[in-house]
Amino acid sequence: MFGSELATKNKNIYRRFIQEIFNNGRLDQLSEFVSESYILHDAPPGMPSGPEAIKQIVSMFRTGFPDLTIMIDHLIGEGDMLAAKSATQGTHLGNIFGVPATGKLIKISGLTMVCIKNGKLTASWVRNDMVGLMEQLEPNKK
Repeated sequence: MFGSELATKNKNIYRRFIQEIFNNGRLDQLSEFVSESYILHDAPPGMPSGPEAIKQIVSMFRTGFPDLTIMIDHLIGEGDMLAAKSATQGTHLGNIFGVPATGKLIKISGLTMVCIKNGKLTASWVRNDMVGLMEQLEPNKK
């Protein structure tokens, strides 16, 4: 498979991964998208490895934001590597990071780089605007 064909195939896999796992919360489909040897680089302390890392992150964010939606604004690929710029939004209806539900609609941006080999995510590097998220969750912010 040529580089551009591989990048196109991997873009489709990543789009489906975001839609099914994060947006739809279909954790039962995790093994379809994520390698058992998956590495979440720069994971928070105590985060497990492999697909369990994604399972915990998705569960945590969907508890805090049951209507969580990630929209991919830009997706660039070369070979087995992809870079994505995304916008995430959701209504804060559950506890997250010790902050009880505020009912606020939050919106944050993010940058992610992923490696996809043999049709599965094997590694990712994620940078979301967590400072912006926490500012939006403050009780006196609108």
